[in-house]
Amino acid sequence: MKPIDVMLAILVAMIWGMGFIVAKAGMAHFSPILLMALRFTLTALCLIWFIRPPPGLFKQLFWISLISAALQYSLTFNGVRGIDASTAALLVQLEVPFGLILAWLVLGDRIRPQQALGILVAFGGAMLIIGEPKLEGSLVYAFMVIGGAFTWAVGQIMIKKLGNLGGFKLISGVALFAAPQLFIASFVFEQNQFDQIQSASIGAWGAVVYLGLIMTALAYGIWYRLLGHYNVNQVMPFLLLLPVTSVLGGIFFLGESLTIKIVLGGSLAIVGVAMITIQRSSQFKRVAKNGSSI
Repeated sequence: MKPIDVMLAILVAMIWGMGFIVAKAGMAHFSPILLMALRFTLTALCLIWFIRPPPGLFKQLFWISLISAALQYSLTFNGVRGIDASTAALLVQLEVPFGLILAWLVLGDRIRPQQALGILVAFGGAMLIIGEPKLEGSLVYAFMVIGGAFTWAVGQIMIKKLGNLGGFKLISGVALFAAPQLFIASFVFEQNQFDQIQSASIGAWGAVVYLGLIMTALAYGIWYRLLGHYNVNQVMPFLLLLPVTSVLGGIFFLGESLTIKIVLGGSLAIVGVAMITIQRSSQFKRVAKNGSSI
């Protein structure tokens, strides 16, 4: 890879990794589902004028948005609200083994021995994290994050069945449907939405801008450019920097701390994901080309 593209790949991983940190800070004011609704509203408003999803796929995009965005982000970020962002970033790595397992069950993809071992290592790491006494009173939030990772993997299988729609058309379509779905979910499960919007500070709106424009529109734009120029196996390993960025961001910006058990479990989860991703080729495109779940 060209040095500039290596730097861009690292930048994308860092932008996505900081997403948990920014979202955690944003949830100090906005409730989790409302924050995601505002995020996708901003993304849709910026993209829909330039890149419009095919009307013939609106039905499929509606269900994909419901599963891979509305449900997934509601689970993930309600989970992030109750545990450290750094811990959540480690648990969300289970989206990769979940995706591989679902691709095997639904699409008939073959799982190589090293990948099977990687799945076991990743889940073993997650079990260590869940067993941390620090999370004893917050397990429901940890399982929400894991549920979000599984839901994201389900969404990627649904996306694969669409065929080659194109990255920006997909993002535009998902944002178009996810925004109202998330607003409805927020009004059903959350309260005081209008008060939150009216009283939001510049910092709170800055979190919305980061999530909607920088993390979604800009980072995905760079990501799809890299995927267009290089093999998936050249690009995807850079995403292993994502949880590292989240952990460091949680420590330095949110004052979070890690126990030895979480560090060991997180390291195993990352190693397991590395064992799965580094040697994947055509299989990897099925469930990972659409980037991170955040």
